[in-house]
Amino acid sequence: MSETTFKEAWGVLQRHAQTLRNQSEPNIDDLLGIVTEAVQAYKVCQSRVEAVERALEEALKGSGAERQSEPAPAPAKPAVRPAADGDDDVPF
Repeated sequence: MSETTFKEAWGVLQRHAQTLRNQSEPNIDDLLGIVTEAVQAYKVCQSRVEAVERALEEALKGSGAERQSEPAPAPAKPAVRPAADGDDDVPF
C-alpha cells in the first residue's frame, strides 16, 4: 500500500470540512467515519509539515538564517555609579 501524500490528505480534510459545512442537520451515522478519516489525514499533514521544518532547519544550519528557538536576551542595564559626596554635577 502506498503512503498518502500531503496533497491527498489535505484533500480529505477539505472534503470533510465542506461536507460538514453543507449539512443542514448533522448526520450522526457518518460522523464517526468522517472523524476517523480526518484524524488520519491530519496526522499525515502534520508529519509532512514537521519533516519539511526539520529539513529546512538542517539546510539553513550555519547560514545565519536559522530560526531563533529562544528570544534574544535583554540588553544589560548600564552600571550606575553612586554619587560621591559633593558630586552634584549632572553631566549633560
